[in-house]
Amino acid sequence: MTPAIFGLSGLTLNPDERAFFRECDPAGYILFGRNIDTPAQVRALTNELRSIHGRDRLLVSIDQEGGRVARMRPPQFSAFPPGAAFDALYELAPSSAIAAAQMNAHAMGIELAEAGITVDYYPSLDVRQHGAHDVIGDRSFGFEPLRVAAIGRAVLDGLAAAGVAGCIKHMPGHGRTSVDTHKALPTVTATAEELEIDLAPFKALSHAPVGMTGHLVFPEWDAEWPATQSPTIIHEVIRGQIGFDGLLLTDDLDMEALSGSVPERAERAIAAGCDLALNCWAKMEDMVGIVERLPAMSAQTAARLARALENTGLAPEGDKAQLLAQRDELLAFAETAA
Repeated sequence: MTPAIFGLSGLTLNPDERAFFRECDPAGYILFGRNIDTPAQVRALTNELRSIHGRDRLLVSIDQEGGRVARMRPPQFSAFPPGAAFDALYELAPSSAIAAAQMNAHAMGIELAEAGITVDYYPSLDVRQHGAHDVIGDRSFGFEPLRVAAIGRAVLDGLAAAGVAGCIKHMPGHGRTSVDTHKALPTVTATAEELEIDLAPFKALSHAPVGMTGHLVFPEWDAEWPATQSPTIIHEVIRGQIGFDGLLLTDDLDMEALSGSVPERAERAIAAGCDLALNCWAKMEDMVGIVERLPAMSAQTAARLARALENTGLAPEGDKAQLLAQRDELLAFAETAA
């Protein structure tokens, strides 16, 4: 199996993709808006991916956070609020915010599971910082690490209740970024003491099944390589200080924060200690190059992948409409108070 997650070009697989995926056997796939039309179409697409590999527990992933990061959108799919909505409610009623976040994620998970999606790149555990770039912004659950962890835990629990694995991101913390990593590489000059704030939510939820790195340089730990490609940060900080032993993915390797060709970026990330390379844009030349450069999946990564998918692909339980109604009732309290 190739230790990579690949994107798809459209609403259905084309013949080249079908043959390539069958031959290289990637660890999984990621869906974007270009792959999504109706619930039935998405389910047919994910079913076809499973048929290629002959395994029901296949990593089929998506970025579905709510707010501005949502690949499945109305009117065909439900609307979900950004993280800041739960932060605002937590300010007034912490237990209600946790309940609302859990209900929201459970309803989201039901919708994802019905479409055949098994992994959601959510929750973002990045602690928000005043003056930072807005690439995280309202995606965050707030400025206080314990609050971020509490809401993040509710999200993981809600997704799990629907048979979907959540993913904590972006380790070791993206909240201090000065630039958008889609466009440039940020350097975070915080001290070790300050960075403890960023690490705290990840430490609290280090049991999560899946985690994602961030493309940021932290001179306190490694002045040369961004976290995604830094052996020091991956082994000493993410695996060590945070204590994360789940399936570790890179953030999208196409982001301009990284240098070199996309296959070179993937090779460096896997060599540094990431389990899987995430390549989103379905460019056949890049995908072929990644397969040529990467080693076969290690036994350790295969075990982490199996653990991450262990409770996925089950028939989702719960009433989505009821969950969304209860969520909205709780969130309305914060809106009324404001």
